Amino acid sequence: MHEVPPPTSTSTSTPAPAPAPGPSSSAVPAEPLSHGLKQRHLTMLGLGGVIGAGLFVGSGAGIAVAGPAIVVSYLIAGALAMLVMRMLGEMSAAMPASGSFSVHAERALGRWAGFSVGWLYWFLLVVVLAVEATAAAQIAHGWVPGIEPWAWVLLFMVVFTAANLTAVKNFGEFEFWFASLKVGAIVVFLVLGLLAVFGWLPDTDPVGMTNLTGQGGFLPNGWGGVVSGVLTVVFAFGGLEVVTIAAAETDDPARAVGRAVRSAVVRILFFYVGSMLVIVTVLPWTAQQAGLSPYVKVLDAIGVPSAGQIMNIVVFVALLSALNANLYGSSRMIFSLAERGEAPRGLLKVSGGGSRESTGGVPRRAVLASVAFGFVSVLLNLLWPDTVFLYMLNSVGAVLLFVWALIAASQLRLRARLEQEAPEALSLRMWCFPYLTWVTLAGLFGVLLLMLTDEAARPQVLWSAGATALVLLVAVGRQWRERRGSAVADR
Repeated sequence: MHEVPPPTSTSTSTPAPAPAPGPSSSAVPAEPLSHGLKQRHLTMLGLGGVIGAGLFVGSGAGIAVAGPAIVVSYLIAGALAMLVMRMLGEMSAAMPASGSFSVHAERALGRWAGFSVGWLYWFLLVVVLAVEATAAAQIAHGWVPGIEPWAWVLLFMVVFTAANLTAVKNFGEFEFWFASLKVGAIVVFLVLGLLAVFGWLPDTDPVGMTNLTGQGGFLPNGWGGVVSGVLTVVFAFGGLEVVTIAAAETDDPARAVGRAVRSAVVRILFFYVGSMLVIVTVLPWTAQQAGLSPYVKVLDAIGVPSAGQIMNIVVFVALLSALNANLYGSSRMIFSLAERGEAPRGLLKVSGGGSRESTGGVPRRAVLASVAFGFVSVLLNLLWPDTVFLYMLNSVGAVLLFVWALIAASQLRLRARLEQEAPEALSLRMWCFPYLTWVTLAGLFGVLLLMLTDEAARPQVLWSAGATALVLLVAVGRQWRERRGSAVADR
């Protein structure tokens, strides 16, 4: 959902006392949020949340550097994402909360961790939101040139703000149909691609496996190309985390998140890897170019009329879907931070109404706070895309990997505590614990190290590390002031 594109160039209220970081002692009271999301909403959010422009357009850059071996790159990146989601699903099923991994990090590692990962993730969502809104506006401007892009951005922001302010079921319905269209588009693409491979389409000959072994073979750029491909595509899997945030607003969070995680990860891996396999089988990998959709090239090659416009519509929907999900995820994250005294208490206000499931239980101030910063990001993107906004974008470029690493670290500690204190809560378990958790952590740090060696990705790691260090400094400073204040009060 929130893939960060490569760079084009180079007052809170007084916090409440921290809860003890254990599964039983840190259980939070029931939140005053709506329970308007259904299982079908959550399932489709899990399926469609990561199917975005990063797949439909950005995958061309990965094919250009890895060749047919991009399939292996997606398998590696997808496996990392799947392991992280399994860990997150385990914790969310046992201890569902609107703050998801931010709450888990606080319980496992301390308030500094919950504060840091929560604010970093919120910042990531509201910055990437600007990229999605601007890109969708450019597509809409191409269809209706008489309306300026800024007007389209304003329209999108107003529509989705209204949807997120009224009732959570509106967000769920938007995402359900957006995800259905994206999933449907990929299924149709896979079917057409397979028919083309076997020569079962009119006026076509069987393609066979020629394109997988020609033009330099399956590994034209060696394993170095596979590694470069991983760096290109790993961020396309960002967005699955929103499923565990949304699960807190279902009638049965523990069961809902377990079912959503189980159904989503394997199917998403199938969609991504299946799509790439079809693309590099139907056309030579040398036919792909960074910035151009490989899906359009394949559809053009097999004779689908107006393939470019069809894919434009799909990408447009994917961008709006990501924008909608980012508004939702950012509002719930900052609401959770406010619940724990890590953000202004005024953001805790939720809407009333005759029925929590229909009109009430929406954290409207949290939505408006996220939208306000989103508008600032959009304005910076429109006015200074190559300077101010570029620095902001680079500062969140690697944040997703930091978030995933903290999820893994949190699961290492919480799993052991849960097995001792509440083993019955482990309805969804991480595979081969703790070995696969350590493998995941090693893989994430490996990706970060590889990004440091890549000239294009290095600025993202350095700026993101700087942003993370700043947030950590604030978190530690707040905790130190609290302890000092407590010590003075005890005298």
